[in-house]
Amino acid sequence: MSVTVRYAPSPTGRLHLGNARPAVLNWLFAKSQGGRYILRLDDTDLARSTQEFAEGIETDLAWLGIVPDLKARQSDRFALYDAARDKLIAAGRLYPCYETADELDRKRKRARALGKPPIYDRAALSLTDEDKARLEAEGRKPHWRFRLDGRPVKFTDLIKGEQTVNTASMSDPVLIREDGTYLYTLPSVVDDIDLGVTHVIRGEDHVSNTGTQIEIFEALGGAVPVFAHHNLLADAEGQGFSKRLGSLSLEQLRGEGYEALAIAIVASVTGTSLPVEPYSSLDAIAQRLDFSMISHGPARFDPAELETLNARIVHHMDFATVRDRLASIEGLTEPVWLALRENVSRLSQFAPLYEQIFVSARPVIADEDREFIDLARELLPTEPWDETTWGQWTGALRESSGRKGKALFLPLRLALTGMGEGPELRTLLPVLGRTASLARLS
Repeated sequence: MSVTVRYAPSPTGRLHLGNARPAVLNWLFAKSQGGRYILRLDDTDLARSTQEFAEGIETDLAWLGIVPDLKARQSDRFALYDAARDKLIAAGRLYPCYETADELDRKRKRARALGKPPIYDRAALSLTDEDKARLEAEGRKPHWRFRLDGRPVKFTDLIKGEQTVNTASMSDPVLIREDGTYLYTLPSVVDDIDLGVTHVIRGEDHVSNTGTQIEIFEALGGAVPVFAHHNLLADAEGQGFSKRLGSLSLEQLRGEGYEALAIAIVASVTGTSLPVEPYSSLDAIAQRLDFSMISHGPARFDPAELETLNARIVHHMDFATVRDRLASIEGLTEPVWLALRENVSRLSQFAPLYEQIFVSARPVIADEDREFIDLARELLPTEPWDETTWGQWTGALRESSGRKGKALFLPLRLALTGMGEGPELRTLLPVLGRTASLARLS
């Protein structure tokens, strides 16, 4: 089977870390299977969908390293949905209902009071043509419900195993609102059929929808895709992320200097048996991650884990990788990058650190250390310097001054950098050079 997956966000806000999980998991599966990846913008909500958000979604996916093989927008495909609507009406599977929201609410309350499940009673199925004409003459417009078979719908979930959703315990779902606009369900099924989607990989909050959708696939004569429902990514308190509130949006994380690969790793590997560690690429994850590794328990996002992961990625970046991204730092060289990179967890922290050490450093020499620092100047080796110079210099100072440990190293660090902690002086000293070091020791 040739694999085709789809990622189907609605352009009603910016993608957040939780949205990134199905985006990346679909991409990894498509890559591992040599399949196609479709970006389908579910923009039937014309009031809330915007071009700005649509462009933002594509920007966020490209940043993560996801380049769809095909892009589609539901707002361009209404003719397909109208044809499916007419087919379901002709087959008696889609029927008009005229109850108002208040009337439906009263029905649900009455059912609960009688100890019955609050599902729709299908009263609209008994309406005659005269009844419908009378209701429409009153100004009512129908919403349209899909008539469920009311049976156990079984399917094999690639993550959760054998599943059964009994549609007998569900209300016939509304597929079309009274204003004629489509809810999510029908366009989604129609698109999956038309675009040849073979695997639907999405959050476990959709498991209960699957029975309904399988019945619609079958009613339309379409091939039912394989489903895989993954655990959802949540914050430390177990709360989901919100697109409307912009919580941990990819735009925000990008602006804070996190690496796209770190975000993709956290979004996909968290809540699996794979370790959260610096994989070299999305392809490297795709080669290792399969659905059997995805936990049935919650996937908890840990900000500290992201920070640590990001730092590990940055610490292994070579100069060629970062040169263009740090082009605003005049005079940046590879030795400087190598000397400082392990002291930042995000690339955005590099320029301030560079500024602090090489541009605006304020050497600190305590009165009680003045004599020791003068000795350090006298014993400073001649150039050329390399990473052995620091050991030679401090060894000579230890013998001449009798100092060791913190009493030896901290005054030198404060005098050379003005900082109580920071880059390893073994690698920093050759970059500073003898002239600058003598000046700071003065």
